Amino acid sequence: MFDKKQKSYTDLLGKTNRIVEGTTIKGDIISQADFRLDGNLIGNFQSGGKIVIGPAGSVVGDIVCKNADIEGKFEGKIEVTEVLNVKAKAIIHGEVSVGKLSVEPGADFTASCTMKTNIKNQNLNNGQ
Repeated sequence: MFDKKQKSYTDLLGKTNRIVEGTTIKGDIISQADFRLDGNLIGNFQSGGKIVIGPAGSVVGDIVCKNADIEGKFEGKIEVTEVLNVKAKAIIHGEVSVGKLSVEPGADFTASCTMKTNIKNQNLNNGQ
């Protein structure tokens, strides 16, 4: 009577990838799904979703993503189109380009930071 499409395996899991503590990856990661990193990445990361770097996680390389929460260590260049949340225990060294930035007290944020203007707000100000 009702035809329901069967959900894929990744839909059921919420489309979140995980790299656990004690794992080191050398190379680049490209993913459309959200990602949680509690291990180490030596290389670049690109995602259409969100990356969470846990307290034990570290990245040495470049990151391009939609949203990011960093609680561990990051060294390199990061470009976040929406919101970057830097937690109190985070250590960030490098270049940061974001739409919005949130830094908790206690974070080691040693980076040059560029805030991108919101395209919607820019169009409203121009009368479009």
